[in-house]
Amino acid sequence: MSPLFKKLTCLTGVGPSKSRLLARLGLHNVYDLLFHIPRNYEDRRRITPIRDIREGEYAVVSGRVSDVNFKRIRSRQRMLEVFVSDSTGMIQLTWFHARPSWAESFQKKNTVTAYGKVQYYGGPQMVSPVYTTAPNPEQSAEFGCILPVYPLTEGLSQKFFRRIMREALTAAAEVADAVPHPLARAKSFTNKTEAIRNVHFPPSLATAEHALRRLAYEELLVFQAALALQRRTIKDAKGFNFKTGRNVEQRIRRLFPFRFTDAQNKVVGELCRDLRSQRPMHRLLQGDVGCGKTVVAVYALLSALAERSKGHQTAFMAPTEVLAEQHYLTLQELLDGTDVRIMLLKGSAKPAERREKLQRIAEGRVDLVVGTHALIQKDVAFNKLALAVIDEQHRFGVRQRLELAQKGRRPDVLLMTATPIPRTLTLACFGDMDVSVIDRMPPGRREVNTRLLGESHWKEAYQEALSELKTGGRVFVIFPLVETNHELDLSSATDAYRVLSNGIFKDYPCCLMHGRMSAETKRETMRGFRNGDYRVMVATTVVEVGIDVAEATVMIVQHAERLGLSQLHQLRGRIGRGGRPGFCFLLASDPTEDARRRLEVLCNTNDGFKIAEADLKLRGPGELFGTQQSGMPELRCYDFSDLPLLEEVRNDAFELIENDPGLDRQDNQLLKKAIRQGYAGRFALGGMG
Repeated sequence: MSPLFKKLTCLTGVGPSKSRLLARLGLHNVYDLLFHIPRNYEDRRRITPIRDIREGEYAVVSGRVSDVNFKRIRSRQRMLEVFVSDSTGMIQLTWFHARPSWAESFQKKNTVTAYGKVQYYGGPQMVSPVYTTAPNPEQSAEFGCILPVYPLTEGLSQKFFRRIMREALTAAAEVADAVPHPLARAKSFTNKTEAIRNVHFPPSLATAEHALRRLAYEELLVFQAALALQRRTIKDAKGFNFKTGRNVEQRIRRLFPFRFTDAQNKVVGELCRDLRSQRPMHRLLQGDVGCGKTVVAVYALLSALAERSKGHQTAFMAPTEVLAEQHYLTLQELLDGTDVRIMLLKGSAKPAERREKLQRIAEGRVDLVVGTHALIQKDVAFNKLALAVIDEQHRFGVRQRLELAQKGRRPDVLLMTATPIPRTLTLACFGDMDVSVIDRMPPGRREVNTRLLGESHWKEAYQEALSELKTGGRVFVIFPLVETNHELDLSSATDAYRVLSNGIFKDYPCCLMHGRMSAETKRETMRGFRNGDYRVMVATTVVEVGIDVAEATVMIVQHAERLGLSQLHQLRGRIGRGGRPGFCFLLASDPTEDARRRLEVLCNTNDGFKIAEADLKLRGPGELFGTQQSGMPELRCYDFSDLPLLEEVRNDAFELIENDPGLDRQDNQLLKKAIRQGYAGRFALGGMG
């Protein structure tokens, strides 16, 4: 076995207990450890004169011990104070919970070198600094160098982690380099093994930066080359080509009781070019909440069904039954009077009903099937699936999206998302796809006024809700939890429903909506709210998508600091859809500074793309979309903040595949191997997978 893939218990001091702690960080073997990248560095090379140190900064100081005090500050707590002086001044080194024996390490007039954060309490002070009393501190492992600071878990120390990292670097003498040699030479890259060493224990901060960029380049190259192979495989395939001429266009547009916006028309043109092409469509459609994506998707579905003699079938998959039913009702109304045969397929269907529906689909007696995950069950067989539309695509796993496409012979595929995706994530995760963006809202859609309220102002939100109810509006009150969590001190939708329906909203019919309710109950509740039987809906985030009630004008989000920006923006998109102004109140109880900064972004803009960019910076890609759900690779070195690097790698990867589609040249063999190891089974890699 290669030393790289040995278990971490092969390292000195890593027993079962430490191994379990390391596993919490996703570290199981030496290779994993080597790619656990430092989050920061401590520069301990330069000693700073005491007079030049600054409060709040980290520094190395060195001087002679001038005094040592060991004293009791509480009944059981003792404190050690060591005063160190150089030719420019004096600093106090302090340790709490000290033992008497610690004072023996510090003899007057002996030299002490210490590293820590500078604080001022009547004078400069460091609390619990790292220190050495060695006469030549630069020769120790703690000073005279740059040390990595790692993201860790409780029970692991930086000192322990640095020690096992040094041992791992010695064990891994050589790491295979996937960047082809001509490309590495052109970019003046060091070899991968040296880059790994320099990213952990660099001789300078600039060296660490270059090493990290070189490692990020390689992992991006492997992923982007896999995307390029998939794109080429799809584009080289033979799919359906649909007639979407002027007559078809006029027939379809007559079904809609409104004119398309310029932004919608632009995207319709892009979709029609794909539909007319012999190559399968593989496109992502994104836009902000309420911009009219569904209209464009329906246009594509109807275009694929225009030639009835061809027997084409289409599928429209949504992540929840509430959203699937809403799409079904919208389409049913739109297609009333046409000969398009439409069906709703849900997971909650009774066995006999399901069998009958599956038979109709398999025999080609249904043209358009709207459904949830039920569409990708093994027993679902289409007669001739030609176009698959997947709504809120990020809520489906990569494999689930692929399974729907595999229900037909190279059907056209359109993914949709109302969660705008930052450009870096679009290039990284959807580099194999064409991308369409609806960048304008329909006329009449008004911005929602959003306010962040502290606990002392929460009543203002409920008073505004009462005012809107009196004039015909409807109200959402959102809670992150179904049931109260006393440990987290979070109230719940269930408790709030009882309190609100018998309290401030007692004069208005209220309803409760959460994910644990049966599909039938959710459907009936939603229908009642839409029809006006209920005026206030107390809910969890289950209403994030699929709720379109024109009269809803107020949304109150309790514990807003617990939710992400994109999720809050989606929730906010449920109100102000009918021409009346909308009011969103974000109620937070003593939010952290980070949470406050995040929520203020939402208060300052209604632009979903700006919000997504801010969310990416604040929370990172993994939390924003979820690695598994988005199909995002597990990139360990690239942090999505460097768009120019991503664009550079993308261009290099696509050029490599263009010049050597099978990566058969000798220089490309290690890249080919890395792609197979990382992405075979996840992507269509042509004959290479």
